[in-house]
Amino acid sequence: MAKNQQTKKINFQPQGQRLEEVKNELEVPKPRLANFYKESVVPNLQKKFEYKSVMQVPKLQKICINIGIGDAVQDPKLLQAAVNELELIAGQRPIVKSAKKAISNFKLREGMPIATSVTLRRERMYEFLDRFINIVSPRIRDFRGFSDKSFDGRGNYSIGIKEQIVFPEIDVDKVNRISGLDITFVMSSPTDEEGHALLEQFGFPFRKRNN
Repeated sequence: MAKNQQTKKINFQPQGQRLEEVKNELEVPKPRLANFYKESVVPNLQKKFEYKSVMQVPKLQKICINIGIGDAVQDPKLLQAAVNELELIAGQRPIVKSAKKAISNFKLREGMPIATSVTLRRERMYEFLDRFINIVSPRIRDFRGFSDKSFDGRGNYSIGIKEQIVFPEIDVDKVNRISGLDITFVMSSPTDEEGHALLEQFGFPFRKRNN
């Protein structure tokens, strides 16, 4: 038996019409939260933390979304479905991630595709944040706000969503498997307090503390 058993290469093809194929001469409007950040968030944070320069005000740099499909080891079609669903959610084609190590107990080989992720920046980042705060969050079952204890010590914030069907872009009738998502908001804020203040200015639904 060969020591290094090669994994079968799987090609995850895009499905549906591509954005580049849609011809539209209308000008795409600038995201609402991008203007809101410049007009309201920056002055408010500069006043609160007494920044001497506007360049010191923390800003949202990127949003990373990840879906891990452990069962893709037995059924690669599950990962293909996750890639298509994540593309609908993010509005951007995600990448497929492979296992870095082989784990015999899980029948996992090195290089085997097991997850998909996407990184949003600039306009798509603000559009996703707007939809997540105002549309997706209220659709979460028994939602009472997100915990403010999920910061990493450097101002970045991570949360987990148990069901992808809370996103309105997902057709529930076409979903074969409920899967969760990990979302990380990467900010330029040096501390958790400043990162929390930035998201709070955007209207992020944090859970209220009992005094």
